[in-house]
Parts: sequence; structure tokens; C-alpha cells
Amino acid sequence: MSEKGTRLVIVESPAKARTVGRILGRGFTVKASIGHVRDLLKSQLAVDIENGFQPTYRVPKEKQAVVRELREAVKEAAEVYLATDPDREGEAIAWHLTEVANIPASKLRRVVFHEITEPAIREAFAHPRGIDMQLVNAQQARRILDRLVGYKLSPLLWEKIRGRLSAGRVQSVALRLVVEREREIQAFVPEEYWTIAVELSKLDEERTFRARLVRYLGVEPELKNEEQVRPLVAELEDALYVVVSVKKGERRRRPAAPFTTSTMQQEASRRLGFTARRTMAVAQQLYEGLPLGEEGSVGLITYMRTDSTNISPLAQEEARRFIAQTYGEGLLPPEPPVYKTRARIAQEAHEAIRPTSVFRTPESVKPYLDRDQYRLYELIWKRFVASQMAPAVLDTMTVEIVAVPRALVADGEIPLEALENPRYLFRATGSAIRFPGFLVVYEETRDEDVKPEEEEEGGGLLPPLDPQERLRLWQVLPEQHFTQPPPRYTEASLIKALEEYGIGRPSTYAPILSTLFQRGYVERVDKRLVPTPLGITVTDLLIQHFPDIMDVNFTARMEEDLDRIAAGEVDWVEVLRQFYGPFEQRLQVALAGIQKISLDHEVLDEQCPECGAPLQIRYGRFGKFVGCTRFPECRYARPFYNKLGVPCPQCGGELLEKKTKRGRTFYGCSNWPTCNFTTWKRPLTVRCPHCGGLLVQDDRENARCLKCEATVPLAELELEEAGQ
Repeated sequence: MSEKGTRLVIVESPAKARTVGRILGRGFTVKASIGHVRDLLKSQLAVDIENGFQPTYRVPKEKQAVVRELREAVKEAAEVYLATDPDREGEAIAWHLTEVANIPASKLRRVVFHEITEPAIREAFAHPRGIDMQLVNAQQARRILDRLVGYKLSPLLWEKIRGRLSAGRVQSVALRLVVEREREIQAFVPEEYWTIAVELSKLDEERTFRARLVRYLGVEPELKNEEQVRPLVAELEDALYVVVSVKKGERRRRPAAPFTTSTMQQEASRRLGFTARRTMAVAQQLYEGLPLGEEGSVGLITYMRTDSTNISPLAQEEARRFIAQTYGEGLLPPEPPVYKTRARIAQEAHEAIRPTSVFRTPESVKPYLDRDQYRLYELIWKRFVASQMAPAVLDTMTVEIVAVPRALVADGEIPLEALENPRYLFRATGSAIRFPGFLVVYEETRDEDVKPEEEEEGGGLLPPLDPQERLRLWQVLPEQHFTQPPPRYTEASLIKALEEYGIGRPSTYAPILSTLFQRGYVERVDKRLVPTPLGITVTDLLIQHFPDIMDVNFTARMEEDLDRIAAGEVDWVEVLRQFYGPFEQRLQVALAGIQKISLDHEVLDEQCPECGAPLQIRYGRFGKFVGCTRFPECRYARPFYNKLGVPCPQCGGELLEKKTKRGRTFYGCSNWPTCNFTTWKRPLTVRCPHCGGLLVQDDRENARCLKCEATVPLAELELEEAGQ
């Protein structure tokens, strides 16, 4: 209990309470609400549609002891500071606390800070405010919208497909994106095409470079098959090659903006192999504070749910001092850079995700962090420092080369017409870094879905070449290609798509993805998202009967309406009323018109050990499982595991992909419990080149041996996993 007359501070988590308490010191008592203290009743809709969509909240049993403790603390306190997170969800928690803990208006102080540091907290406590009911109403509107959709549509799915399914205002649209991408892939018909390149060098050198054919008879070549290519190759093998133009230039490459929630999740997925859920869990730890030896508990990053790329002037000034001291004045831009927020609608005026102090380098805090915490902090730190540095400067060179068929050459002289109106025009590009700028610290990884030929830069710098210079041909390189379907989404690229469409918000990306996996709507195959038959069935039903809810633009407009509620521009009840009327009408039609849908189950070439009937793959609450085709007469069932084709290093059994109760993927032996081998990292099909031990994929670039602990770059291994 608080001492009489002390100032009570309420935050969400014990870790945050420890960090804030250390900073505030004596005279303050800091307690944690452990997240939300009340919510809508779970056992019923809990929204009075006839009475202005009024919600019915309750304190869940597991929170009643916490609420009692907070009420007693409020009675004893002279002032109560609600220091919950600086967003709609945090504002709603603060409002719920005032209601359930009986906080009098005379005691109430709402404080907001975006980083848990002494200057930020002192500033917030010097300027308290009241509860912002516009933010609260925006959160309530979102919560009620999601409850209306979930509690009305989910029973429809139970009745028409099977039990334990769910639909969601944002979740179902995200699933639609995955399903439609899969159908694009299935409908794709590859088309053959060919390209021609030549390997050339200066006449007196053996160092070669490549040029590609960009014009044939004055137009872009369209080579559909080998028959079209063969005569061109024969002519090119006997042609003379002459440089006709050399263009030298300069390209400035700006650093990437500091992280938003979305870009952090994308880059952590690509570079570290983290799921969105794992990224947010680790970021939460870094934000709330971790013990750093004698320094005590310290918040290492700013608030991690944001769609803004803004940086405070103080943080920019600190970064500029650090860069000047560490890397030199030459790597500072003349003015601090300003980045434009990429999100369709930026929600609150937050900062980007950045370290609370750039002088707290990753190396200095590494002894106090676990591996995940260190790797994510290092990523955030490097991204921020690089974002405040000077652009890189590249020297570029573009060379155009004409191939003149020997039949057009008389006595070694090439006619001017053959150069001015060439039959074959080749182009070679190259670049070299003149000034590294931000690249000395960090370079953003290439998006998984960008093809190498779509990248901006060419190869290394070309040799010095001059117009009219003749070149030596080493070989002609015809190459067959086939057009490729669009790639399946990864977690990173789906989050990027959701952000670009304006679907969901920073706080919702990770829960959306987790729900899709938990419901068995989506599976990971080689780190790509593949819809299950169940996910496709649910999507088709919802699109047919609820086209508005499943429409990307409609969902984005709802997000805009929530933002307008937060800004005080529209009434939250009116937004709900406009949504619910048409929705309820469609629901009644669907309930009456949809027939029961039967899902086909894949039958396995395996017999039930209890009754001898064939086994089949079924879908349950936690995704796939193997069951008997004679169900319900025979109730044999076992978990379904993906086989990796990799032997167990302990007993030689087969390694399987498994999931924990919380949905996290791990890998274990098929002979469990006789063999207890497990690893969180994906085992690879090749062995360690040093000792022959089992290799696991450590991150996007490296594999690690579980036997000798050697690190092996994936680029050095010839295996499919290297491209995953």
C-alpha cells in the first residue's frame, strides 16, 4: 500500500514499472495494471445495438486482485499519474483505470512519453493532462467494430463450415490477400523468352565485362524461342564490337528512414528471421527497460508501435554529435535529414523507433541482453544512426556498344551507317562507391520479392573505355528464361502490403498474422505464406456474402473513419451505425441462403494403427492434425508434422517441424520421447563443411553448426534453403 500523500503512478507492465520507478525515485509509488484491467464480456456480444452501441465491460477474474490493490493505492495517494502507452490503446487503458479504480478527477493526471528516459519522463510529469476521450472513443469504436464482425460472422462459419473458426474485420481481408495471391500463382502460365549478352574486354586486356542486347533492328528485342536466337548468335559470334558512347555520372543514394513498426518487422524478418510476433515481443522488452548493471533498468528504444518516421531535434543533435566523434565530420549531412512517412495514414504524432541514446552502443549493452534482444537492438541502432548520416555517392558508367556483322565490314572499315543505325546495340552498366556515407554503418536488405534484375545498380566499375574503341569478344551468352508468377507473401511482404493499403495499424500487424496461423487458415512453406483449403473456403464464402467487409478499400476507409474519430471530426456512434445497418442485412440473407459446406480431407497412404482404416489430414482448432477416416466411430488422432528430410544428429531419426502451444515453430526428432533432440533454428539438408555436423539456419545470411559452433555463410552452401 502507498504511504499517505505519496504520488501513485500506474503503468501497464512490471518491467516498465521498475524502469519508471528507478527514474522517479522517492516520493512516487509505481504499480502495474498488467495490461488491460477490463474488457467486453466474452460470453456475449456485450454491445447494446439498440442503445447507441453502448458496450458492457467487466473486470476479468484474473484481474480482480490487481484492481483491488490499485483501488486501495488510489485511496492513499495524493495524486494519481496514469502513465500508460502513448497511443489509443494506452489512452483506453488509462480511461478504464479511472473507472475501475475510482480515481477522482481531482487526483487524476495523465502523462505521456514516447521513451522511458529521465528527460522524457520528467518532461511528461511536468505537463500532465486529462484523459483524451477522442482517442478513447476511437479505440472503443475499433473494439466494438471488431466485436460486431467477429461475434456475428464467426457463428455463421461454425454453422456453415465447422466449429472453432473465426472471421475478423482486418484478419479476413489479410487472408484474402494471401488467397488471391495463391490463385494468381495457380493461374499463371509461364512464357518462354530469351536474352543475349556478350562477354567483352579491351583489346589489350583479359579482364572482361558483360553487356546485354537492348536493341535489335532499332527496337527492344522480343526473342521467344531458341529458333529465333540461333541465327543471331551465329552472326554475333563473327561480329566486330565498337564502343559508340560512354556516359559517366554520379548517383547519390540516401539511407533508409528510421524504423516504423512495419519496416522494423519487415527488416527483422528478412535479416534476423524473426516473425512479426517475436519482433514485437522483443521490442516491448527493449522499450520497457532492461537491467544494465550499475545503471539499473533502462529503456533502450522509443515506443515500438508507430507509423511515423519523425525524429525529435534533441535525438538528431545527439546522433550528429555521435557520428562526428565516431566516424568523422565528413559523414554528416549539412542539415539533419527529414523523412516522409510512407504509411497511407499516419496515426499519432509519434517518433520513429530509435535508441533512446546512440551513445549506448550495441557493444556496450551486449553483456546485459539475451541474443534476440541484442540482435534487434543492434538492428534498430544501426538503422537510426545510418538514417542521420550523409548519402553514399556512386560513380556510374553506362557504355553503349554496337555489334557490326562482319558481312557489313569492307577492308576492315566499319561504315558510319552501321554505327548510327546499328543492327545490334548492347549496353553495359557499372558503378563503384566513391564516398560510402551511411554504408559504413548499415545497408537495408533487398526485399525478398525484388528480382535481381530489378535492382538499381549494375556490376562493378567498367574498364576505362572511349567512343570508337574496338573491343574483343570472348563469348556470346544466350540464355533461356520463363516468366515467373508473383511470389507468395512472406510475413514481411504481407505486412508491407497491409500498410500500403491502409489496412490495420502498427499495433495490429503481429496479432493479425498470429490469428491466421492459429485458425489454420495459413501455413508457412519455406517461409512463404500458403493458404490452406480451409482458409480458401472461408475466404470464398465471405467474399460472396460480405463483399464490403472483404473489400480492401472499404477496410481502409474504416481505418480513416477511426482516425477521424480520434481527431474529433466525426461521432463514433454514427460511424458504428452507418456500418452496422448494411452489415446486419447481409448477415440475415447469408444465414438463410448458405448451404453447409463440406471440406475435403487429404487421405494419406497410411493405415490407422487402431482400426486399419486409411488416415487423413484434418483441420482442428490448432491447425492440421492426422485422424482416422472412420471418425467418429474411430477417434484415433495425432499431430501433423512437416518432414524436413534431415536425419536427427542424436539418433538418426527424421527431424520434424513442430509448434509449441503458443504457435512458435521448433524442430524435433520423430522418435520423441525416446530421443529429446530439439532446436529453434531450421535444420538444413547439407552438413557442416568443417566437421560434418548438423547445420541450422541462423539468420538470412548465415548457418551455424550445432556440433562445432562454426558459422558458415549461406552463399557458400549449395542448397535450396539459401534462397528462402
